[in-house]
Amino acid sequence: MKLSTLIIRLIDLCRVGLLRKVPPTTFRYAVCGGANLALNWVLYFLVYNFVICKRFLNLGFVVVSPHILTMIIVFPVTFFTGFWLQRNITFLSSPLRGGTQLGRYALSVGGSLLLNYLGLKLCVEALHIYPTPSQMLVSTVTVTYSYLMQSYFTFRGHGREVEN
Repeated sequence: MKLSTLIIRLIDLCRVGLLRKVPPTTFRYAVCGGANLALNWVLYFLVYNFVICKRFLNLGFVVVSPHILTMIIVFPVTFFTGFWLQRNITFLSSPLRGGTQLGRYALSVGGSLLLNYLGLKLCVEALHIYPTPSQMLVSTVTVTYSYLMQSYFTFRGHGREVEN
């Protein structure tokens, strides 16, 4: 059995009671997106505190703050896990080819990354909120943007899922 099939079955087992009223695609998006978001938060905390050790990185031509450097390091991991989950678990019936989906996903995530960058700058540098809670706060704001972009742009035409 493929890993994606197993994950879909496990997620669908959790759609009980009132959750059965939530369309399968929306429910799977929430679970996969939530899992990827949790991965982002855990990696952000670990990298910021134990890899970057809250230090600035001086590249000579620019100094990168630790909270932005951490975002840059964590981004590739959650980019590819998020794409894999959304493509193979959530938006199964999209008629778009994988390369087209990846390019569109990169564009939509680019928008999320920009929102994340600006939000971190605001929260950490202007509002003086600690970086990890700032990351958590900002990333929750980008969730709505991300869902709309993935539904109506990245995996456009995914149609209605047939319930299993």
